[in-house]
Amino acid sequence: MKRLLALFTLVFPLALQAQSKLAQNIIDDFSNRAAYHYTLKNDSITGYIAEQLNRSGSGGIDVDATMFKLAEDQGAFDASLKYLYQYSDCNRQRFIENLKNLGLKNNSIFPIATYTANKYKDQSKDLLEDKKDFLVTYTGPNTGKVPPPATVATVQHNADGTTTTVEAAEGTAEAIQGGVADSSAAAPVADTRDWEVKPIFKTRNAEQLLTMYGKENVILRDGSDISGNATGKNAFVVYPDTDNELQIEMDGDEGNTLLFSLEHTKWKTPFGIKPGDPLEKLVKINGRPFKFNGFEWTDSGLVSSWEGGQLNGKGVEVVLRANNTGDPKLYDQVTGDKTIRSDNAALKKLNIVIQSITFKSN
Repeated sequence: MKRLLALFTLVFPLALQAQSKLAQNIIDDFSNRAAYHYTLKNDSITGYIAEQLNRSGSGGIDVDATMFKLAEDQGAFDASLKYLYQYSDCNRQRFIENLKNLGLKNNSIFPIATYTANKYKDQSKDLLEDKKDFLVTYTGPNTGKVPPPATVATVQHNADGTTTTVEAAEGTAEAIQGGVADSSAAAPVADTRDWEVKPIFKTRNAEQLLTMYGKENVILRDGSDISGNATGKNAFVVYPDTDNELQIEMDGDEGNTLLFSLEHTKWKTPFGIKPGDPLEKLVKINGRPFKFNGFEWTDSGLVSSWEGGQLNGKGVEVVLRANNTGDPKLYDQVTGDKTIRSDNAALKKLNIVIQSITFKSN
């Protein structure tokens, strides 16, 4: 017993420290990704953070400069996490998804989520009330900023994780910005286009995609899997940074993998299932209940077995998320290292929806 007590005495302070402090490499990862996204036009996440930093005074006199060096200002860094948590409706899983949307490394995401949730869990009510007031006068993201010359190389280098030159990195940012601008300009005619994805499954090279959608609407970037982790492969992205963003990984004769991770897409997806669709719709299409991994764990929310249903063997992968996590006792029933059945009674009050989905051509 004395040995156990001694061990507890040693470990407990370390556990507390792990929850109350972030490693510098994790801080740098968030700072670099936030800086990169701040160069993109109409970036909703960093635009929201920057405006809140500006209004609260946490961003200093020059909020644009602060957004490019959050790692150098602990106060601004913590405030940026707070406002991202607020942007995510103080919902841990939504917060994690937004960290993934920023492109953080997988080993940075969960430490930041734990750090932020612990730091601001008692402020959730006030943060949500403040958000309501904020949105009354908020006019939208004002991003697409140019980083200070001294920080261009660092920001762009860390953002894509490569050793490309400054010129190449700047070109990438310009390509993304140009794609967004051109996509926005083309919005009036977008509805007349064919949003069917079947032809995309048949493409085998960039030239075919450029012919179909125009070079201003297609970029090349590091691919992500359905859970937001880097695949180590290049991927083509059609209509980047819009609701209709579509990632395509080509694997020669093995076929293409299409990833959808944003709601409100206009694409006509296989089986008619899209991000944001409710659990009930997915069960109905599959024809029977299925199993998925517990939330807040490895491969959180990933469907692990279609249980012989209609989607079995069809090249469909789905990750689910819970929109309503306000009841810890209820949510804890479906979190952790366990397999959950889609007909679990606890899911009914959690508002389970599709977070992301991939389709692999045969």
